[in-house]
Amino acid sequence: MEKSNSPTRKIWIKFKRNKLALGGLVFLILLLLMAVSGYLITPDQTPMANTMHLQLSNKKPGRTFNFLIISTNPSVRKVNLFEKMIYGQEVAFKSIPISSYRISGNQLMVREYIGDDEQAVESSYPAGTHPQEFIHTHIYKQTFLFGTDGYGRDLLSRMIIGIRVSLSVGLMAVLISISIGITLGAIAGYFGGKADIFISWLMNVIWSLPSLLLVIAISFALGKGFWQIFIAVGLSTWVDVARLVRGQVMALKEVEFVEAAKSLGFSSPRIIIKHILPNIAGPVLVMASANFASAILLETGLSFLGFGAQPPMPSWGGMIKENYGYIIMDAAYLAIFPGMAIMLTVYAFNLIAMGLQDVFDVKSQNTTI
Repeated sequence: MEKSNSPTRKIWIKFKRNKLALGGLVFLILLLLMAVSGYLITPDQTPMANTMHLQLSNKKPGRTFNFLIISTNPSVRKVNLFEKMIYGQEVAFKSIPISSYRISGNQLMVREYIGDDEQAVESSYPAGTHPQEFIHTHIYKQTFLFGTDGYGRDLLSRMIIGIRVSLSVGLMAVLISISIGITLGAIAGYFGGKADIFISWLMNVIWSLPSLLLVIAISFALGKGFWQIFIAVGLSTWVDVARLVRGQVMALKEVEFVEAAKSLGFSSPRIIIKHILPNIAGPVLVMASANFASAILLETGLSFLGFGAQPPMPSWGGMIKENYGYIIMDAAYLAIFPGMAIMLTVYAFNLIAMGLQDVFDVKSQNTTI
């Protein structure tokens, strides 16, 4: 009976009634599973999914090609399953795409693929005494479900690895913004006075700056790179949390249970952490969900402008930057696929935020008093 009446279970029951929010949660769980699986599920399992075949530049989704292994590198270290999942596995061979092949005696005659309308001169490779076995071990097929980009890289593999960039930036940025926002907002709302005046002034200054310009300025100061994005985005999104926490703390610090805690001699940090913050967890969680979506959009904008994840690291924003020129040509999918991924991910987080808002009955997020 206690389990059925627990607050967590009640919240989950309310959340499940919102079908859109539940759908957003399922979509994000699928994205998370794909991000964790990483290279284990990508067609291209090399680090950064960066295998290039320039002959296959901008091939349509669903195309299948044959490849011939022309050399091997036995010195490549074979990694374990965990390392492969996180970092990928370098290939131990070099291959080329071929358009046709045939056996002639103990020779394998192949035509290298150089284009749909062009025929290359046949080349021969020794097939040994067992040509069929040679074909089985040296020729393989690969289907590019999402097509290839301008460098002949598998777009599906790069989009799957790009999930890690978006979700990790969103998570770390939210953790940074929540930490700063709760700390400063609680100090301003609980103690008031000069602390409130200074923190409110700081919030108003940050609030007046466009988020993307602020992130770019911080990125200039920190430098280009993957880890710098976390700090830049986190430092630009804490104001919403601080304003919310400040208003909630100012409202709660006058209620009876806080006055009782003061009369019992509890310290201010204990009152804030043990008594006030747990009662504003709902609104903060709603704000965190919304900030997660904002962080993904900011990271996308940074990568598009060249300040985010640097090549060859795959990033949805970087893919749009590399391929937006193809929108008016016959390869619009190169920019549409990552654009749709960004849109659906941000929409899913917004659905979850609205679902949590209904669950916690957050009628308004007006944080000024």
